[in-house]
Amino acid sequence: MKAFPFLLAGLAAATLALGGAATPPPVPTPRLAVIAYYAGDASAIQRYPVGELTHLIYSFLHLQGTQLAFDNAQSAATVAALVQLKTQYPQLKVLLSLGGWTGCPTCSQVFATAPGRAAFAASVKQVLQQTHTDGLDLDWEYPAIAGPPGHRFAPEDRHNFTLLVQTLRATLGRQYEISFAAGGFPAYLRHSVEWPAVMAVVDRVHLMSYDLVNGYSTRTGHHTPLYATPQQRESVAEGVRFLDSVGVAPRQVVIGAAFYARVFGQVAPAANGLYQRGRFRRAVNYRDFGDSLSAGQGFRQYWDSTAQAPYAYNARRREFATFDNARSLQLKARYARAKHLGGVMFWELTGDVPQHGLLDALAQAAR
Repeated sequence: MKAFPFLLAGLAAATLALGGAATPPPVPTPRLAVIAYYAGDASAIQRYPVGELTHLIYSFLHLQGTQLAFDNAQSAATVAALVQLKTQYPQLKVLLSLGGWTGCPTCSQVFATAPGRAAFAASVKQVLQQTHTDGLDLDWEYPAIAGPPGHRFAPEDRHNFTLLVQTLRATLGRQYEISFAAGGFPAYLRHSVEWPAVMAVVDRVHLMSYDLVNGYSTRTGHHTPLYATPQQRESVAEGVRFLDSVGVAPRQVVIGAAFYARVFGQVAPAANGLYQRGRFRRAVNYRDFGDSLSAGQGFRQYWDSTAQAPYAYNARRREFATFDNARSLQLKARYARAKHLGGVMFWELTGDVPQHGLLDALAQAAR
């Protein structure tokens, strides 16, 4: 037994003498986060492959005065059901999201004062403790720039958002996660956030690289493309490039995907409806594509190799649809891994089919 160290030392010396070197063990690649926003109820979640997720974000809670609060008992019961899933999936983190598109009408006012921010942070800690959830996702649409009609916004929102996340971190400590949903368009990226100060405090930014063509748009385009095109600069890659330019660490960036289509009407057939004038008509969940956007309904699907994004056109109805599919989601996951990003998030889980859907395609690529 005592001879073993000498034998090993001799083998190592012989290896070095032959010009070789011990090969270090491979460093495991961190798993991409796969993050689902969830707006369903307590029963619907049972239909989906939750084990594929790293994070599940309940959407939404809202402000009651200065307090984070559930809208009703049903919302609280849904969160309890989500937390119960952690017994089956120990890796899963369940977060609560504040706001949404029309869900933060008083955020500018409440977060404008130190007492308002402190009261909110205290209520967040209380709710997280009571629900046994893992953190807060802020979806204030938007600090310092126009959001939903009638919602106040002011230039000082930008700094107040920094003060808000600093107050939250001081109150919550490091045991809870803090993330926020960021608009993927230039006005938000340039004017809504003091990036270095905010990213020093939060865990992740969730880049809403969808709705880049939206209900207010008067021309068609890709609402969630991976890359820019000569006709459309807004894209996943452009948002990531901006965040990199202001010093955001790649591991803190989570890019967005859409489990729904945006459909425009009154669209001319040129270029199969792409980059044409049109009016937004409706959103269609992926689970309904087979009925609403099928060949049987008159839609023909296309692939934009520059944007790396699918789209569809219905010549009879003069309708254009823009969306993600399994192929584009797999490419987004590969892009996130190549850029060493934190992961991919999507809106919203109940838009998917329960099995063999978009989540399965995304999770497989993320692995």
